[in-house]
Amino acid sequence: MDILLTRLTDYFTTTGVDSVNADLLARGVGLAGLVLLAWLFNFIAKQVLLRVVTAIIHRSSAKWDDALVESGFFSRLSHIAPALVIHFFGDDVLGQTPEVLKAVNTFVNVYFIVIMVTVLMALLSALETLFNRSPLGAKVPIKGFAQAIKLVMVLMGLIFVLSQLLDRSPLFFFSGLGAVMAVLLLVFKDAILGFVAGIQISVNQLVRVGDWIEMPKAGADGDVIDVALTTVKVRNWDKTITTIPTYALISESFKNWRGMQEMGGRRIKRSIFIDMSTIKFADEDQLHRWEQIRLLKPYLAEKLKDIAEENQRRGDDLGVLGNGRRLTNLGSFRAYCVAYLKANPRIHQEMTFLVRQLQPTEHGLPLEIYVFTNDTRWAVYEGIQADIFDHLLAVIDQFGLAVYQQPSGRDLRGMVTGSDGGLKTNSQKPA
Repeated sequence: MDILLTRLTDYFTTTGVDSVNADLLARGVGLAGLVLLAWLFNFIAKQVLLRVVTAIIHRSSAKWDDALVESGFFSRLSHIAPALVIHFFGDDVLGQTPEVLKAVNTFVNVYFIVIMVTVLMALLSALETLFNRSPLGAKVPIKGFAQAIKLVMVLMGLIFVLSQLLDRSPLFFFSGLGAVMAVLLLVFKDAILGFVAGIQISVNQLVRVGDWIEMPKAGADGDVIDVALTTVKVRNWDKTITTIPTYALISESFKNWRGMQEMGGRRIKRSIFIDMSTIKFADEDQLHRWEQIRLLKPYLAEKLKDIAEENQRRGDDLGVLGNGRRLTNLGSFRAYCVAYLKANPRIHQEMTFLVRQLQPTEHGLPLEIYVFTNDTRWAVYEGIQADIFDHLLAVIDQFGLAVYQQPSGRDLRGMVTGSDGGLKTNSQKPA
């Protein structure tokens, strides 16, 4: 390049231009050539080399190189081409004085630092993508770690840039970090807390992308779509997005439904409140009708046999209602519920299975269904649950039972107060 500039200067001198202006013209032409050469190398790197490399990668069967392309690693690496041109030829074209030479070198060094930081960040993004696609990546969220490392890279790059601009050693800035540590802790408080929380979340596998979590205090109830350094994003069931600070998942309580999804069963826990005034011993007519019910027939055959044998052994006078063992309509209905749920192909038979009575309340006697469906999908689960209680509520009348329902104004209008202070229906005549 020096030889070329010398020849250009000599040429302009032979045309009648004085030596000073000839040197300026030569360097101007050299600058234009340098810019053109830098643009040409940038064009070749981006339009030729980058396309060739991308085409080769897309044809290969490996997956890691595809991640490098997706992260923009090669695209950012191509920015080095014009910087190399300026680095090798800039001194000759622009460095006619020490000040200009120093400014050119500083510019090139800063440019290199920025490019290398962006290239390393792209490489880290590619590694993160590869990890997330692995089986372990579905269990351990590392996005927070990657963001923390990127933040450190940016800070390191900023220190090296300042060392170039201020002509100081990087050690000078590293030694001064202690003095500004309090400020850094205040500025990056959320990032530091999020980084610490991210470590605990990853190690303990508290939250993963795709988990259904419920955190009423934050208004979150839905699927986790992102676990970042400082925030966790949740898409609620109404399609709104709730952003939760990462450290809030450590300092506060929340419910994760992942266990339910992994176990393959979703719980049904709902009660039917029985009007206790309708609970009675079963008579012969009822027993005869119940024997016609396919699901209840095996239970009745075994139970009636056991009762008959025990009553015969005791020798009680069965004419008295309290003597001997007898079937009740509630017990028979509970047995029917068990048989119906056992025969239901959508009920998980290997998980907790209960049909039980709870403590009587002012609303009647709760008969609780406590089982698990074998499909955890929300819409399917709700459909299974609705079908079960549709059937049980419709069949309960066959057992002489009634579901408790609090009287409404319409019900009360059909009743009058008797002379003894009790309530009578309008159809009753006072004595």
